[in-house]
Amino acid sequence: MATKKAAKKSSKKTSSKKSSAKKSSSSRKYSPSAGKNVEREMKEMKQGKLKSGRSGKKVTSRKQAIAIGLSEARKEGKKVPPKKS
Repeated sequence: MATKKAAKKSSKKTSSKKSSAKKSSSSRKYSPSAGKNVEREMKEMKQGKLKSGRSGKKVTSRKQAIAIGLSEARKEGKKVPPKKS
């Protein structure tokens, strides 16, 4: 009888872990307005108008344009995951 109770307890632990993992993956990581910021920066880059920070050099990289858009979204307080270090 003691082994049956132990088996039930361990099965409950695994099921609770699975449900919590599902909840975190279903939530949105980036807000729709943050996506609009990135979209605007991409358009500027394609037009050749997007410049980077202090140096003011023209941005030609797609990844850099996305990073600039997300950075601006963070400054405005929109829902964006924290920057990786």
